[in-house]
Amino acid sequence: MPRTRLYAVLSAALATVALAAGCGADKAGGDAAGKLSLDAPLPTTVPDGAKIVVGDPATEVALKLSGQYDKVSKYVQFANLSGGPQTTEAFRAHALDLGSVAEIPSINATWTGLHVKIVASKFRQDPIGHPIYKLGIAPGVSVKTLGDLRGKKIAYSPGQAQGALILKALKKAGLTKEDVKLVELPSTGDVYSNALSSKQVDVAPIGGVQIKRYLAKYGKDGASVIDHGLRDDAGHLYGPVESLEDPAKAAAIRAYVAAWAVAQEWIDKHPKEWIAGYYVKDQGLNEADGQWLVDNAGHPDIPADWSDAIKRQQETIELLAKETGNPVIQAKDLYDLRFQTVASDAIKAADGAAK
Repeated sequence: MPRTRLYAVLSAALATVALAAGCGADKAGGDAAGKLSLDAPLPTTVPDGAKIVVGDPATEVALKLSGQYDKVSKYVQFANLSGGPQTTEAFRAHALDLGSVAEIPSINATWTGLHVKIVASKFRQDPIGHPIYKLGIAPGVSVKTLGDLRGKKIAYSPGQAQGALILKALKKAGLTKEDVKLVELPSTGDVYSNALSSKQVDVAPIGGVQIKRYLAKYGKDGASVIDHGLRDDAGHLYGPVESLEDPAKAAAIRAYVAAWAVAQEWIDKHPKEWIAGYYVKDQGLNEADGQWLVDNAGHPDIPADWSDAIKRQQETIELLAKETGNPVIQAKDLYDLRFQTVASDAIKAADGAAK
């Protein structure tokens, strides 16, 4: 999508969200007796009138399919936003309280002066065997290992998960940015697949159903993909600190994180319903594509301890800081540890109630 059109669509979406949510959001914070300290215990009861705006479209569908939507709809308004660029723009416009993203947006937001915190994290069991991305190789280009990236034109999207993955892959191969030619391209839709097929780039990280479609469409011409052998499975819910300092919103965010966790568990245990209700009906894919995506994702891992996740994110921060010239920040400061067990506790409670 052209940049001007993307901003136009985003602006329209933000205006709609702000108009619909503004009164509710003001009410949620207006009755609070001052700010909630970030080291104070989380409120456990969502007060009447509390309202948060959440950009998490996939979980919205999961809640509806699982029959849990009514439990959150009284305090949650969903916005059709997700990913780093859209959510950070919405945070700055005070139009969003929570967003679903990968590893990089919380880092970039902090570097640009936006104070955010991660409140939920999801990974993949066997993440190396079930990567989100593979490296797409253009027809006629010979790349069999990461070492073969030397001298190649590689699609690169600064500030996004795909861009960070390329930097990690180069590091793993013992290469630097000077050993390749990075071609800045937005990693949206089928931009990377088209760039590969047209030989605009030699290598590009492609994910989701684009992997399957790229091979199906261009494999006969010599297109291929290779595994990068790195973890790329981080997924987070994060939000602006100002929302977490509002006692009513903090309570609503805590409740949503619990509902989110149960929804992820439901998706894992109901693949056929998820394929039909989300991939086919909501996303417009065919059943085969949906099944491929479910198989490729494997099973979720929602840990009760974020120590390993924080360690991995610190490594990412230090790599990106070195490559971008930004200061090294502490990954632990990006996480609101009050939420560390909320998701896993909710799953345990739901499993216990089902027995």
